[in-house]
Amino acid sequence: MNAYYMSSNSNVHRAVHTLAGEATEGYESCRTRLKEWFNADRAVITSGTTEAINLVAHAWGRANLTAGDAIVLTEMEHHSDIVPWQMLAEERGVELRYIPVLEDFTLDMEAYAASLDGAKLVCVVHTSNVLGVRNPLEEIIELAHGNGSLVLIDAAQGVPHERIDFKQSKADFMAFSAHKMCGPTGIGALLIDGDVFETMQPFMGGGDMIETVTVNGSTYQNNEHKFEAGTPRIAEAVGWCAAFDWLSKINLSEEHNRLIKIARWVSEQLRSMGISVYGRHDEKDSAVVSFLHPKIHSEDLAHLFDSRGIAVRTGHHCAQPLLHRLGISGTVRASFYLYNTMDEAKIFVEQLKLITERFG
Repeated sequence: MNAYYMSSNSNVHRAVHTLAGEATEGYESCRTRLKEWFNADRAVITSGTTEAINLVAHAWGRANLTAGDAIVLTEMEHHSDIVPWQMLAEERGVELRYIPVLEDFTLDMEAYAASLDGAKLVCVVHTSNVLGVRNPLEEIIELAHGNGSLVLIDAAQGVPHERIDFKQSKADFMAFSAHKMCGPTGIGALLIDGDVFETMQPFMGGGDMIETVTVNGSTYQNNEHKFEAGTPRIAEAVGWCAAFDWLSKINLSEEHNRLIKIARWVSEQLRSMGISVYGRHDEKDSAVVSFLHPKIHSEDLAHLFDSRGIAVRTGHHCAQPLLHRLGISGTVRASFYLYNTMDEAKIFVEQLKLITERFG
């Protein structure tokens, strides 16, 4: 990104000078990498998962949904996969149906199957950012398509741990962010099935998404630029390419197995201390450990960890419906990724024991 700003800083898709050509090549290289990495025909570059989901709500939802249509969601969705649909429902009279989360932290698949009648779209998180639970996407997509419903996957928490084949998954939309997979913040993508892409209408107007403009009207691009109005995230796209280069040298499957073992060990240690852990840590789940100490408030605990050089997240994690379902207002969440080791996990547990002895 620094190299781009120092030697190729220009806008894309416009001028014919050398810098513009280099910038365009750098930006479009990111789209090429996205299509190759995920095996997709259409990849719209966005500011992140949130914009990608909102793009579906505006560009597909407004063009294809009317009063009386239904959208199926789950109780474990991130707010970014709830609020856009609530806004659309209020505007268009669309019905929203929520799939419950069971006591074992999995989705009620019987309720899901029963909810599909009349549904035009299913929105489901690949992996819960609170629980780390990886949902049965294969079954969810198969049942949805059998009902004639499209499927949107919020894969923000899935892409860091799993090399997802978009075509093979048969999902219709998939949204995710670069910063979850070692890339920069402020950029993400929406993968779209080729046939579904043709049913979408622009939701932002301006430069780069147009084909022609006259005082009497405009025509639009037929490719992904149709949904990328204005100056795009050029430096971030260049940075994301670098992240793909780095990740391509790593065996994500092996790393996932290593990390889930760490998370499973940590969760076992916490439970042995009388601490409530929310999640199951099966083989396909992600390596996050959400927990609540029986006596120490989560915010206080986070500050105590921070003073010891340990970073955790607290709060509702932008998943208030899920926490309401669990009967809590927030958790402490420890997340383990490629750069974490078992030794660090042991330090985390040791420090928690010391904190508990002193303050608990």
